[in-house]
Amino acid sequence: MTKSGLVTPALSKVIVDIVLGYSGGIDSQTTAQQLIAAGHRVIALTIETIDDREMMLRAEESARNMNIEWLGYDAKELFEREIIDYFCHSYSIGHTPAPCTLCNPKIKWKILSEVADKLGIEYIATGHYVNIERHNDKYYIAKGIDSNKDQSYYLWGLEQDILRRAITPMGQRIKSEIKLSYSDKRESMSICFVRGLHYTEFLTSRGISMPSGDIVDSMGNICGSHNGISRYTIGQRRGKGIPEGMRVIDIDTKHNRLIVGDIQRLYKHKLYVEQCNIVDEKELLAADDITIKIRGIGRNPELAVKVERCRCGYVVTSPDAAWAPAKGQPLVFYRNNLVIGGGIVVDFE
Repeated sequence: MTKSGLVTPALSKVIVDIVLGYSGGIDSQTTAQQLIAAGHRVIALTIETIDDREMMLRAEESARNMNIEWLGYDAKELFEREIIDYFCHSYSIGHTPAPCTLCNPKIKWKILSEVADKLGIEYIATGHYVNIERHNDKYYIAKGIDSNKDQSYYLWGLEQDILRRAITPMGQRIKSEIKLSYSDKRESMSICFVRGLHYTEFLTSRGISMPSGDIVDSMGNICGSHNGISRYTIGQRRGKGIPEGMRVIDIDTKHNRLIVGDIQRLYKHKLYVEQCNIVDEKELLAADDITIKIRGIGRNPELAVKVERCRCGYVVTSPDAAWAPAKGQPLVFYRNNLVIGGGIVVDFE
């Protein structure tokens, strides 16, 4: 692989206009400051995905205080259709959704790009803690230098037409150092649209039914009852009806059943992935140093995997078993610090 280094047009001496995804929080403010310090003109774009007038006013005031142009974009209907409906449907069929990984390519970065096009501006930027690198005329998301804040796992769905024009200065920053300059250090860590509710409360508020049903072992023997499959995820060991020492190892939506077993049943060596976005398929299939992540934070396999083509996507064989993969979870392929691509887990064994 020929290394071309970080893609950093914002650090060049040529003054350019840049549309920045802007929430008014620490990360977007710091990104704006860096771009301005480099001599560029920043247009701050705040995308309203849920009804949050306070956030919009705060972002507008923050941009005004920085003396940069501010634009608001109403994406509530699109977000409802593409993200919230997907989130609710996923749980209703026993899948584990990852709304942030879908929101990035379908909402945030897509809108940034469209607005930039309308304004005749080439470059877009965000405050994500990732880098972008170019190798052999292809663009890759790369891990940020702050391992505690790296967000590369959530951006596997970004395609080349987005990456070629994107700037991510925060990939070279350490969050703990940045926070020292701000009095308000609050961060949002939850799913934005549930507004502080537990996800099951949110699902109920959206009319998702949760009928009770049987909990069975791998032989089909009834050993308890659940209060709605949407309340459970793979690997769960606490919750109504789960026997002591057992975990949820599968969700049978057809028969409205939970299957439980011991923890060893959660380790899977083979994962099937569909709905993929791959930078270079030849590289993915030929390289012997591909690793994977099936969750942004937590247990992930560490050894290199084998990737092969199958009918609708890829089958991934890992000598280092993946713990508790769930249908609907993203699986992201890495080669050292580069994101080679990703997709959605549809099955495992």
